[in-house]
Amino acid sequence: MSQKNETPILILSLLITVGLVAGAFWWFIRNNNFNLNQSISRNTNQPQATTEKPSGKSFATVQNVPTGLFNYGGSTSWAPIRLTVDSAITATRPEFRLRYVEPSNGTPGSGTGIQSLIDGQLAFAQSSRPLLDQELSRAQQRGFSLNQIPVAIDGLAVAVNANLNIPGLTLDQLKSIYTGKINNWSQVGGPNIPIKPYSRRITDGGTVELFVQDILGGQSFGSQVEFISTTTQALQKLAGSPGGIYYASAPEVVTQCSIRPLPLGRTQGAYIAPYQEPFVLPTECPGKRNKLNIEAFQSGKYPITRNLFVVVKQTGQTEQQAGVAYANLLLTEQGQELITQAGFVRIR
Repeated sequence: MSQKNETPILILSLLITVGLVAGAFWWFIRNNNFNLNQSISRNTNQPQATTEKPSGKSFATVQNVPTGLFNYGGSTSWAPIRLTVDSAITATRPEFRLRYVEPSNGTPGSGTGIQSLIDGQLAFAQSSRPLLDQELSRAQQRGFSLNQIPVAIDGLAVAVNANLNIPGLTLDQLKSIYTGKINNWSQVGGPNIPIKPYSRRITDGGTVELFVQDILGGQSFGSQVEFISTTTQALQKLAGSPGGIYYASAPEVVTQCSIRPLPLGRTQGAYIAPYQEPFVLPTECPGKRNKLNIEAFQSGKYPITRNLFVVVKQTGQTEQQAGVAYANLLLTEQGQELITQAGFVRIR
């Protein structure tokens, strides 16, 4: 072939090669830009990982929900959830029937509920405190283990008589009040009124156990503490006692009209209120009610917070399936929203 005929062919080959290289370069740039954008998007959303919503949005999306009637029991702090959330679960998933059972011996509470679960009287339990070592040991002796699934955030709120004028208490002052070292409100910046502390007994539930462990440091209650059976009774006594003080699950205290929830702090003057500011005065209630300080509970700024747990018996039987299904229902977007409506703080 002559050199004259080869020249167009060489030019054509060169153009084809340039086109292929340009196309490959364009493909490379486009895909690398796409991947870069994806990386930026992930990095931008990174701080939101802690508040990521559960994959299930409603009760209807939860799988492996067993059919039948399942007995459960435990913490009295869970009462608002049982009223608000559990009834909605039953309405949406009628095949999953729930029945709250009180212990035949003893008062309802986290401890008695977990014991009833270990004894085979419940399918799962509701607890307002973590499992204790002795409970885990008892379960192992029976041939199974226990699992605790956190589903909500709660806290302890301290309440006083509505007319008591005091800015707040430190945790040390609260401890001294309940161990008998401080017995007059004048000792903590209040009026000259004797302090009358109220509490449920330590055997009555997880709230008292948590208070004794975390606030009292395992010390015993002072002799001046008056023990009552229920939070309802305690709040009634508090309303009629000028120097009274009581503690309970925050949703049970913050919205009440007849008492005053107290700001608490780890140090003097650095108090965090369990309610949202501004404080709603008792005279404005019930037209307006105080609301839970959700941000302080989620961030841990409020000094006495805790998780609420579903306690599941690991047996591989239907009871384990029921406990896991119940926890999964509470962890859906619908469940977390209803937990918020019940006065607690969502965990997801």
